[in-house]
Amino acid sequence: MKLTSIYTLLFVLLCLPVAGMATEEYARQTGRACASCHLDPAGGGELTPAGAAFSATLHAKADQPPVSVLVKGIRFSVGYLHMLTAFLWFGTILYVHLVLKPAYAAGGLPRGEVRVGILSMIMMGITGAVLTYYRVTSLDKLLHTRFGILLLAKVFLYLVMVISAIFVITVIGPRLKAKRKEPALATTSGDLTFDELASCDGKDGRPACFAYAGTIYDATQSRLWKQGTHMGRHNAGTDLTEALKLAPHGEDKVRSMLVAGRLVASAPRQAPLHERVFFFMAYMNLTIVFLIVLILALWRWW
Repeated sequence: MKLTSIYTLLFVLLCLPVAGMATEEYARQTGRACASCHLDPAGGGELTPAGAAFSATLHAKADQPPVSVLVKGIRFSVGYLHMLTAFLWFGTILYVHLVLKPAYAAGGLPRGEVRVGILSMIMMGITGAVLTYYRVTSLDKLLHTRFGILLLAKVFLYLVMVISAIFVITVIGPRLKAKRKEPALATTSGDLTFDELASCDGKDGRPACFAYAGTIYDATQSRLWKQGTHMGRHNAGTDLTEALKLAPHGEDKVRSMLVAGRLVASAPRQAPLHERVFFFMAYMNLTIVFLIVLILALWRWW
């Protein structure tokens, strides 16, 4: 229910219409308010006779011929794809960071989320470039209008996310996975620290164990935990206490499994640099998502 609410809110924000191009152009040329062109004093929506006349003059310019139905269809299709991709990309980020928590991927980046992220970044870049081509007709408009300045800010934030994603995938990701490949314990019986539990990830012949409410369970023989992954979502070698709250079953399914020991506290440990960088970038991207949504709101209401 919580995930559905997050997706619904994000989708509504992304689908909100942005201000028309005539707003700044008209204000710059005449210095008049929004009510001069729009029936709504706040701007947007149906035009007054004066607004309709001014809109017609925009298409009458020699360097701006009337837009054909085909071009409008292309712009609409590309714009729809752009918003849909942003919805999927941002939705994935919100889901991983707000619901699963970044620790979910601290032992290695899940393949599904990586694929969605890469495809989304490529699609966002292509569709964004096409929309910019149609909307920004001059360098002056890009640098000296509210729309252009906000667009530059949005592109900058997008590039920061792309660069950080490339760094995480190519540098941080392999190091996180390398940690999971450390030699496993000879036996899973007895109490384990979190670091010892992390080596029981079910990969390459290692046992598949997980912790729940302070107890360690051995899922090595379970057909639902092949290769140390349950339902393609939950990884062995981690504490799944919080994750069970989102599971379709209750704790009775977990309690029925083989108990291997207890999860005990280990001495205070300084996380390695690559792990700290991973968490920093994870929350940085989450912040950027909210900043981009803020830019969309500024386009419409500021």
